[in-house]
Amino acid sequence: MQSKSSNMTNTIQNTNRLAKFDWKRYIVYIAFVGVFIYFSISLYDQGFLSSNNLLNIARQTAMISIMAVAMTFVISAAEIDLSVGSIAALSSLTAALAMKAGFGVAGGIVAGLGTGALIGLINGILVTRVAIPSFLVTLGMMGIAKGLAMWITNTAPVPILNKTYNFVFGSGDIGPVPVLLIWTLVIAVIGHILLRKTAFGRQTLATGGNESAARFTGVNTAKIKLLVLVGSGLLAGLAGMLYAGRMHAGRFTFGEGDELSVIAAVILGGTSLFGGMGTVIGTVFGSLMIGMINNGLIIMGLDVSQQMVVKGLIIILAVAFGRRTIKR
Repeated sequence: MQSKSSNMTNTIQNTNRLAKFDWKRYIVYIAFVGVFIYFSISLYDQGFLSSNNLLNIARQTAMISIMAVAMTFVISAAEIDLSVGSIAALSSLTAALAMKAGFGVAGGIVAGLGTGALIGLINGILVTRVAIPSFLVTLGMMGIAKGLAMWITNTAPVPILNKTYNFVFGSGDIGPVPVLLIWTLVIAVIGHILLRKTAFGRQTLATGGNESAARFTGVNTAKIKLLVLVGSGLLAGLAGMLYAGRMHAGRFTFGEGDELSVIAAVILGGTSLFGGMGTVIGTVFGSLMIGMINNGLIIMGLDVSQQMVVKGLIIILAVAFGRRTIKR
């Protein structure tokens, strides 16, 4: 009798756990597995599962993943950065120009990262000090950065002949592992630790969750917003350098439209579009899933316009099924 009662109690507890299971938290992982299985079956005889193709997906999504890690912090703080793609393009050119001028790899690194950080700082100051909404600030900065990228080289690409730079920042492989994959993993681990294990991460989530309450508890919300926008610019600059290293040149076309892919990866990964909730690991899976979909569509023979339609649908679905935080 006691055994039956115990079994019934366990059954009720298990039922309650299932009822409380928040499947939306894991939607990106479920979708990732589903998409992977679909393409694996439908494109099995076209090389989708080949190691070369899978590593190529990692290479293609590396820059999006890196920018998306920073965007996770920005959106978690209830802000947005639409300028990341243009920053990447401009940073690729400033890094290339610095090396062309004879400043070497170190000069290229300083120029590329410095460009991104400076633009991020300007964005942050305009948002926190001048009180202009980040959407408008970064929308304007997107045009400014793109215009500068076209202007400073008269739309001409700037070749990078330094083999060390090209190896470290994009085109190298360490054994079978692409350098771009290593960059992605390093940035993802750092981002995850910052968001989950540090006071800065907790303050970022608090700022996005309820800015007034966070301010009353002693969080310098203006400083947090400034830092996340600087970080976004910095990692966009790094992404631009990786584009340049992979393609052996800086170009104004790099990063074009990346802001949509980056935001889609973040929201699809489980970060709330309304702030207060974020996950770096989910973001990386969101980025990889978008890259995998693009890769699969290309193998299927779909053109760029059709890929754009699919990407737009992904953004809509991500917002529709994503987790939301209700602001009071």
